[in-house]
Amino acid sequence: MAEYDYDLFVIGAGSGGTRASRVAAAHGAKVAVAEEYRVGGTCVIRGCVPKKLLVYGAHFAEDLKDAKRFGWDVPENLGFDWARLRDNVMEEVDRINGAYTDTLTNNGVDIILDRATVTGPHSVKLGDGRDVTAGKILIAVGATPIVPECPGHELGITSNEVFHLDALPKRVLIAGAGYIANEFAGIFNEFGSKVTLINRTDVILRGYDESIRDRLLQISMMKGLDFRFNAAFRGIEKQPDGCLRVSMTGHEPIDVDCVLFATGRSPNTEGLGLESAGVELDDKGAIVVDEDNKSTCDSIYAVGDVTNRVQLTPVAIREGQAFADTMYGNKPHRVDYENIPSAVFSHPPMAGVGLTEAQAKNKFGSVKVYMSDFRPMKNVLAGRNERALYKMVCNAETGQVLGLHMIGPDSPEILQAAAVAVKAGLTKDDFDQTVALHPSMAEELVLLR
Repeated sequence: MAEYDYDLFVIGAGSGGTRASRVAAAHGAKVAVAEEYRVGGTCVIRGCVPKKLLVYGAHFAEDLKDAKRFGWDVPENLGFDWARLRDNVMEEVDRINGAYTDTLTNNGVDIILDRATVTGPHSVKLGDGRDVTAGKILIAVGATPIVPECPGHELGITSNEVFHLDALPKRVLIAGAGYIANEFAGIFNEFGSKVTLINRTDVILRGYDESIRDRLLQISMMKGLDFRFNAAFRGIEKQPDGCLRVSMTGHEPIDVDCVLFATGRSPNTEGLGLESAGVELDDKGAIVVDEDNKSTCDSIYAVGDVTNRVQLTPVAIREGQAFADTMYGNKPHRVDYENIPSAVFSHPPMAGVGLTEAQAKNKFGSVKVYMSDFRPMKNVLAGRNERALYKMVCNAETGQVLGLHMIGPDSPEILQAAAVAVKAGLTKDDFDQTVALHPSMAEELVLLR
């Protein structure tokens, strides 16, 4: 039997890599994890966590306006300090980075703060030149933002840099129409920036239910966001006054202070040396894996965004758990990818689980759709003309709930509990038999017509 430095060597200490490392070590494996940036990965360091904190900060813009209608004396000219919020958010990121590091250390995982590249089925090379061997190698390096190839693209930023802006830009152009684009559009708009989104097509949030994404578009435009559809980048030029002039197809050029690329994410496999071990990549650069996360090399596995299956943090965590339990814990299991809930932390937020109406019709032919289009009680008293929309898609014959989709205040918080019912295969009648919790927005789920 070959002797190796480690039973498991993990490349990437994000959500998936951290979970796999910790659990494998808890099962008795000798584990090392290499991370070239910071422990915690995209979600903790430059993704979901700092973004959600900015979302919370942005919500105060509307809450403070609404507070007057609820009896609170709020000054007319409220100031907002971007630097204070930015620094407080980064302080929280540092705290969580430390917690992740402590968790790994307390479980006996060796943390190597260096870049690691694959040199063979059982070997990696570190940035300092050291060679390390392992019985198994797990790739969990995530994905990286895509920057369009156009003149002046280096003048723009991505979601990696947006959390570190020196000052809040007065005019922001966001390229893209996915969840990252719409989330930052809402954030910047609430902070007082003039926001323009451009997209190559005329569809936002492709893959989400059409009714819900159309409602977000309607509300976003009502809030003052500017959308330019069927617009492809031509280039960015810096002007003498320091602003950025963006030219695009089908529209006039626009001058802004910041260009944010939110045009998708690509698996972070370039320069990783995977070809040395015969690891197959797909046409998007993602590692091809089987149901047990194994690549085309028997000793190399991969989890998370680098596999481009479902790019969500909780999915990466489950994949890391399944890998470690299966390989080292004598508890083989696989991730179930059916009915995974997801959310867009836009303003207002949207959330969904299961099949959209279009997907359900394609799969089952006949479906029943139930909807509630209502104005939340808080919005009524606040004088805010903004309506929520809840939608339930059911199998026409059995009544089983195939999908739940919603947009409105606290939608992600409400949907998490409702997703349990969809995952369990419950029916519309099960919802109808549940007594409403009144007064709440969530009660609309059991009152759908």
